[in-house]
Amino acid sequence: MGFLQHTLGILLRPGTEWKAIREDKRSFLQVFVGQVPFLALIPAVSAYIGVTQVGWTVSDGEPVRLTTTSAVSLCALAYVALLAGIYALGNFINWMSRTYGVEGDEASRHYGAMALAVYVSSPVLIAGIANLYPELWFVMVVMGLAGAYAIYLVYQGIPILMNIPKEQAFMYATSVVTVGLVLVVTILVATVVIWGMGIGPVYID
Repeated sequence: MGFLQHTLGILLRPGTEWKAIREDKRSFLQVFVGQVPFLALIPAVSAYIGVTQVGWTVSDGEPVRLTTTSAVSLCALAYVALLAGIYALGNFINWMSRTYGVEGDEASRHYGAMALAVYVSSPVLIAGIANLYPELWFVMVVMGLAGAYAIYLVYQGIPILMNIPKEQAFMYATSVVTVGLVLVVTILVATVVIWGMGIGPVYID
C-alpha cells in the first residue's frame, strides 16, 4: 500500500508528500515496478473499453468503434509505450542530475530521478480513465489539466527530492519538462510510423 499512499499524497498534499518520498529507502527499480505497471493499466484498459463499447462520433454520424482484436493490439502497444516512456524519463532526469549540481551517491540520485518521473506521471495515468468516453475534446481537456498539474509537480518536487537550491531547481525542472515533451512527441511519431506499417486501427463496419 506504500506506493498508493504516495500517489494519493501527491494528488492531495504534494508539498509534504515529496519529503516523505525522499525519505523512502527503495531502489529506483522498486519505485518504478511498485507503481507504474499498475497505474499504466488505467489508460490502457479504459481506452479498450471506450473504443470497443462506447465509441466516438464524427460530426452527427453513428458512434465509431474498433474491433476487439485491433483495440487489444493498440492498447497493448500504448501500455508498453507508457512504461518505456516513464522509465526513459527517469533515466534522463538522473543523467541530467550532475549537470545541475545534485550531490549524493549514484543510487540516491537515481532513486530521486525515477521517483520524480514516476510520481509526476501519476496524475496523467490516473486521468487516463477519461478514455472510457473517447470523445477527442473530452480526453484532451482532462489530459491537458492532468499534464498541467504534472508540470507543477516537477517544479515543486525537484528542489525537495534532489536537495538543490530553487534557482538551480528551476532550470533543472525546465529541462525535465522539455525532455518530457520530446518523449511525448517521439511516442506520437512512433505511433504514426506503426500505423503506416499496417498495424493501425480496424473499425467496425
